[in-house]
Amino acid sequence: MTMFAGALTALVTPFRDGQVDEQALRGLVDAQVDAGIDGLVPCGTTGESATLSDAEYDLVVRTVVDQAKGRVPVLAGAGSASTDHAIALGSVARAAGADGLLSVVPYYNRPTQHGMFAHFTALAEAIKLPTVLYNIPPRTGSDLALSTLERFADNETIVGIKEATGNVVRSSQVLAAFGDRFSVLSGDDCLTLPIMALGGAGVISVTANVAPTEVTRLVAAMRAGDLAGARAANRRLAPLNGALFVESNPTPAKFALAHLGRMTDEVRLPLVRPSEASQQVILDALTGLGIR
Repeated sequence: MTMFAGALTALVTPFRDGQVDEQALRGLVDAQVDAGIDGLVPCGTTGESATLSDAEYDLVVRTVVDQAKGRVPVLAGAGSASTDHAIALGSVARAAGADGLLSVVPYYNRPTQHGMFAHFTALAEAIKLPTVLYNIPPRTGSDLALSTLERFADNETIVGIKEATGNVVRSSQVLAAFGDRFSVLSGDDCLTLPIMALGGAGVISVTANVAPTEVTRLVAAMRAGDLAGARAANRRLAPLNGALFVESNPTPAKFALAHLGRMTDEVRLPLVRPSEASQQVILDALTGLGIR
């Protein structure tokens, strides 16, 4: 089984006055590791990767790897609408010491299934780091078909898939067909329990930025076969899972972390800070979990 299993955090990228806040980022890494998280995923959607310069990408991945100090694996986001750019990012992540890559289906240009296969094959051959594919059709405009995933069955570099379709039936199909070959990770916090119940390996979690101990508890319970404990943890987390998507991710998570004194709530345009109504939803969810 791949090292990418359990509760992995899709890390936010802290900003201060328009720049990456390295000190805050290091603090977030330590807080995650101290809470027992199983892995860190910088520079994904939650890390606002689409707005990071290549130099900032290098800084973020190097900082996370350096601060993690081998205590947990680092799965660096390396996705792009350009195959050449995805390979360039993967090269940076490899040089920085990342343990693997998370690579999203190319967005906006809507490649065919063969195009997706060629894209990920080129990335795997160029970088040769364990790679988790990331399927999130609502953001990319394209859906990685099961028949395409099957074509990666003999590619030892492709080790898993992050399923963020929002569709448990789809996850069930992936697990039924490829669960013995790929690590299937939930890409939706609200679906962690059902996907793991079907055989999923864990979650790449937004909520873990704010409540890593609680997310770890849910995942650990599922891995131990403690369904009652997992259900209880899931019920406790449900309001926060919803609140952190009341507006576009990661603006709610950043607001919550700022409220907790971990970083600023600064995001980059075209994202903006949450509305006052959304802020209250987030604060109510934090209060409900006893997080202050």
